[in-house]
Amino acid sequence: MWLTCSSIGRKLVMAVTGACLVLFITFHCLMNAVAIICPSGYNAVCEFLGANWYALVATVGLAALFIIHIIYAVWLTLQNRKARGADRYAVVSKPAEVEWASQNMLVLGIVIVAFLVVHMIQFWAKMQLAEILGTEYVHDGIEVNPAAGTLFLHIAFSQIWTPVVYIIGFIALWFHMNHGFWSMFQSCGWNGSTWLPRLKTIGCWWTTIVVALFIAEAVVFTVRAHSADFATEVKEYVMDNARTIDAPCGAQDCPSIIVVE
Repeated sequence: MWLTCSSIGRKLVMAVTGACLVLFITFHCLMNAVAIICPSGYNAVCEFLGANWYALVATVGLAALFIIHIIYAVWLTLQNRKARGADRYAVVSKPAEVEWASQNMLVLGIVIVAFLVVHMIQFWAKMQLAEILGTEYVHDGIEVNPAAGTLFLHIAFSQIWTPVVYIIGFIALWFHMNHGFWSMFQSCGWNGSTWLPRLKTIGCWWTTIVVALFIAEAVVFTVRAHSADFATEVKEYVMDNARTIDAPCGAQDCPSIIVVE
């Protein structure tokens, strides 16, 4: 099969999976922005993207994209090194058009994977996985609902090392995406002198905006996490997710019932 047996096929697989991951990262960035603008809306999104069948299918599909992208990245790197042979050890001057990111995509990818592992431990394992297993994460003696996204943001970013790790991960992501954005179009044949410079410009702007938003969100989440204690955040979450319904007695003076979802 040419997708696996040829270099062009492997690059095409890298391009397609990379494009899907760029779209997901953009969606994730916008989803995080909801947590700043409307925390209750963010919690609603987290509940919608819980352990429902469609969310699980999407999670499996996303994991497959990551795994395929990583496997093909390592495969192409080893193939290129084998093709160069001993020449890769020779000291040569690189042309100006060869970007630093293009020479270090594998290293950048490793940094991003390490960052992803930390991110999944802090969020996915305590939210969707916990919901699948029927357990709840306990923090400061309080059971946290797996759909309580704002509370998990508070827990994660109240740790002093979290924003440092995230910003390092975002910087690596900027270099990786900035090169990968236009490179995936080049792999699909869009390598003309007219469109390639345009795609490089679009990719730079797209990547810069997304990563800048990610960093800004991390800063806001950190400030919020250190401006209020966890008990206060829990009270706000309970109030935001409570709804008042009339008691079935029908009397005007009948007390209301507070139902926490």
